[in-house]
Amino acid sequence: MDVLEAEALKVYIRRGAADIEALLERALDVSDEMTPEVLCAAQRYALIAPGKRLRGVTVLACAEMLRGDRVKALPFAAAVELVHTSSLILDDLPSMDDATLRRGKTTLHRVHGEANAILAAVSLLTKGFEHVRSSSRALACLARAIGDDGLIGGQVADLEADGSVLELDRLEYIHAHKTGALFIASAELGALAAGASERDLERVRIYAKNLGLAFQITDDVLDVVGDPAVTGKDAGTDRDRTTFVDVCGVEGSHRLVDELIDAACGSIATLGKRAATLRALAEMVRRRDR
Repeated sequence: MDVLEAEALKVYIRRGAADIEALLERALDVSDEMTPEVLCAAQRYALIAPGKRLRGVTVLACAEMLRGDRVKALPFAAAVELVHTSSLILDDLPSMDDATLRRGKTTLHRVHGEANAILAAVSLLTKGFEHVRSSSRALACLARAIGDDGLIGGQVADLEADGSVLELDRLEYIHAHKTGALFIASAELGALAAGASERDLERVRIYAKNLGLAFQITDDVLDVVGDPAVTGKDAGTDRDRTTFVDVCGVEGSHRLVDELIDAACGSIATLGKRAATLRALAEMVRRRDR
């Protein structure tokens, strides 16, 4: 990706993130003046924080690639960001990773307490479903991404494996569910917003499956070599778990990322220039430092 492409992608992401965040702000509005202030504050603290909104931007990019209506796709993009933030709150809890930093800030449970963090996460999750209620297929897609065969299944498998030495196939299973499921849902929701054919749905699923796993592997690498001041989260949090770096080494992990990104881009190659943004997003994941 040359400098011009990189700059164009930055502009695209900034625009998409701004549009998504405008919807997220509205999602935080409450109609009942009796709603506890601490709940509103906890949700805002976690949701309106510096972030790339990569999953939401993926929704928009897939919709636009397939000539969909961007306005129609925006609620779906907000939905995945609400769900993603909910999952991060839960992942950071003392019973999970017991993290201290997230998106460059102190983690929610350390600011507002563990109980309020859990309740804020559940509330954000329900708001995510509100944003896709117009489409039964979108509802089903989001539910699959979260449930036993998605985020939750992957997280449980990850917790069960704590301290164990894992083979590569088991490690891929965990992260294809824990991380990859929401990437796949993001791509599929964008395609659904565009009224895509089954053929195009399958293309974006393959793209997102490879992208999501590549994203996780780069996350593992950054946990070892990244700078917390840049990544915005703790380093070394995975020291007691098997990671791709443990199995493949840093250089081997980079090679695996290259293979996955090439496969992601290959799945949408026949769409030509229409897929330029998705290819640029993939290249960004290949080279990311945060």
